[in-house]
Amino acid sequence: MLYEALVAESRRNDSLDDVRSAALDRARWLVELLERQRTEPRWDASAALRGTDTLERIQAIRAATQAEIDGRLAACSDEEGRAAALCLMLAARFDHTAFWQYETETASLVSRLRGWTPDEVAVMLLRATEYDMGFWFADALGLVLKAAEQLDADGRRAVMPWLRHAHAELMDTDVAARRRGQLAKRLRALLASVEEASIPDGLIPAYAPWAAPLNDRAKTSPTPQLADLLRHMASLSGPRPAQRWRRTCLELAEAASAQEVLADVLRVLAEGDPLCSRGSGAHTGWIGGGYHYHYVVHQNDGDLARGVVWAAALTGGPAAVRHLGALALRTGAAGTGVIEDPKLAGAAINALAETGDPASLEALWRLQSRIKHRALRKQLDTALVTAAGKRGITAEQLIERSVPDHGLAPDGSLERELGGHRVRVAIEDAATVRLTFTRPDGGTSRTAPAAVKEGFAEELRELKDLAKAVRETLSGERARVEALMSAGREWPYDEWCRHYRDHPVTGVLVRGLIWEFRNAGDADGEWRAVAPTADPPGEPERVRLWHPIRAQAHDIRAWRERLVAERLRQPFKQAFREIYLLTPAEEETGVYSNRFAAHIVHYRQLYALFKERGWQANFLGRYDGGYDGQARAEFGDGQWRACFHHEPAADDDGGYAPEHAATDQIRFERRDGRRWREVPLTEVPPLVFSEAMRDVDLFVGVTSIAADPDWTGRGEDRYAGYWRTATFGALTASAEVRREALERILPRLKIAARCSLEGRFLLVRGELGTYKIHLGSANILMEPDDRYLCIVPSRGKGDGKVFLPFEDERLSLILSKAFLLAADTEITDRTIVRQIKRGA
Repeated sequence: MLYEALVAESRRNDSLDDVRSAALDRARWLVELLERQRTEPRWDASAALRGTDTLERIQAIRAATQAEIDGRLAACSDEEGRAAALCLMLAARFDHTAFWQYETETASLVSRLRGWTPDEVAVMLLRATEYDMGFWFADALGLVLKAAEQLDADGRRAVMPWLRHAHAELMDTDVAARRRGQLAKRLRALLASVEEASIPDGLIPAYAPWAAPLNDRAKTSPTPQLADLLRHMASLSGPRPAQRWRRTCLELAEAASAQEVLADVLRVLAEGDPLCSRGSGAHTGWIGGGYHYHYVVHQNDGDLARGVVWAAALTGGPAAVRHLGALALRTGAAGTGVIEDPKLAGAAINALAETGDPASLEALWRLQSRIKHRALRKQLDTALVTAAGKRGITAEQLIERSVPDHGLAPDGSLERELGGHRVRVAIEDAATVRLTFTRPDGGTSRTAPAAVKEGFAEELRELKDLAKAVRETLSGERARVEALMSAGREWPYDEWCRHYRDHPVTGVLVRGLIWEFRNAGDADGEWRAVAPTADPPGEPERVRLWHPIRAQAHDIRAWRERLVAERLRQPFKQAFREIYLLTPAEEETGVYSNRFAAHIVHYRQLYALFKERGWQANFLGRYDGGYDGQARAEFGDGQWRACFHHEPAADDDGGYAPEHAATDQIRFERRDGRRWREVPLTEVPPLVFSEAMRDVDLFVGVTSIAADPDWTGRGEDRYAGYWRTATFGALTASAEVRREALERILPRLKIAARCSLEGRFLLVRGELGTYKIHLGSANILMEPDDRYLCIVPSRGKGDGKVFLPFEDERLSLILSKAFLLAADTEITDRTIVRQIKRGA
């Protein structure tokens, strides 16, 4: 019998046993109805075989019982109804009966009835915490709190132990963050209404390293002011609190004298030991295989941690900047040793923007170059706009004015004397920062002498950290300045000199580029391009970055010839930059381009290249939403966006993620307030269109299976037809530029007499045969029958003996193969020799 089972199950040998027994006795009629409901026929496979008549009969029986239950509950007095509510909660989840079966009835009773006693509320609070699923627990707790909120002060005081227990369970249960925040706020308000100095159990995580300073303070000085501050900080659910929240936070922090403890917590969040999922985490208890991960803040404690971040920023001022930046990087960037926590990182990013300290600008700049998470990138943009607005400038101006100089001299170097040794940190080129040591006798080395290691270990560590920081800044600036190629921005000459040409880091890049200047008072407003390292003529007033799409063909040729002749290597491809113009076919398709559609690419390599080039993309896989890929990137100072569509290749069975993907359309959108609006290709500025298409050309050229020299070794393959067509097909814009570069480079090489350019190929004449290297894929055919020659490049980089005016791995590969084949009699690799002799 259900009644006897519930009576036995409800005996806990506690002070509430009599309350539970009395409720079951008073509502025994309800228990009998629930038992009848449990024994009624159900619709299952056997019933389905008996036809629709059986279904209708079952539905009628069950509806009649439910109508009887609803009618009796509606007619209950307050006292009987409260007993019925307790009865329903005790029966819910009993014998694996789901709570939702009685949720509607219980909710109706709790909302309608009055006169709840503390004992009745205590029974329901304890019962709610016993439900074994987070959402059942949350739903039940929400109902019970309605009854608890009806109690007077004495009643709330009587149920304090169960309120504390419910709060501790809530903070230790997997409940949706928004729902947990709402319930926790109500619980804390009930607790505070009775004991102002009470700090709810579970509010401060007991074992989290970052919370140790708060736990220590709560044990030694549990004041009402501290309790108020903790509750206030835990009420923050978003990355940016309202002004009212901030004002209240400052008042409470001052009243609790909590500035020092807040600073300590922020420091530990940024630098302290992480937590391990083996001990506690979202997956503890069921994740297998020995897998584990590290994290900074448990998801249940995220609101409090974000509140602490903001409180520390508001009260700590400039001293908090370093830790805010470190925390944002630690929890917002990949490869930091802990899993990403976008909410915590977002709080740190937004708090940085509000400090108003100049150092925060440098911190935001560093974060922009390291963080790739899509949502955090948007918050970084917002933070930069906020910080810029405080200084009366644009976000773009703020970024270029926030580039750290690291204390370097104008030539990009810094020197220190350490025990008679001169240590120099210097930017040597657009990609190299070196630490060199000069001994007292004048000799130099790149490794630290023993005297420096042993006598100046701390100073040496600081210099190594400086060199690492300079490398990061240099890399970030290289990407930022190259992104300006699509912006079409102009600068006042004096401002450009101050923030670009004369900057110790940015200047290294700027002085290797071609810039255009317009002189003051020029009636024709003509722009004049000036060579790298050269000073502009006249009295320049405005400056902009030179782009070949705005230049005449003869000017482009002249610049390319000059770079090669004078051996000027640019920080990125500028003079030899590819140009992509709108084609008639694209004008006809209107809003999309198929120029790079229908290519088969290595997917994981493509996804990695998206991230490297700053494109945001969803990951393709066997899950809802994983069958349609869209990679997006912003151009033109964030006013335009390109969308590159791709999908898993047909019939690809590479497991969870596809091994190969098929490329599709490219579309463009224009920023319209906070939204994006798709536009026809004819409306896209030529600079934006060309730069976006250049990126997509790079994606396809690098990751296409056509560039895979091992592909033919796979035997019969469904993509073999594509590989044969694409690997030796027509040249793309990037391959055409590669060809033009080779025209200038080849005459200067010692193998020039053995090489010539013929159409899509570099022809190399060896002693054993003649070879054709495709300028797009770098794959090789042997004459006279175009037999394929497979040469797999080594993993290491080339020796760099051939001067190249820009960095191009494919061009370097082509030249290395040309040198190898020009001396084919000296090849020692048996695999290559066997192919050549078979071809001959």
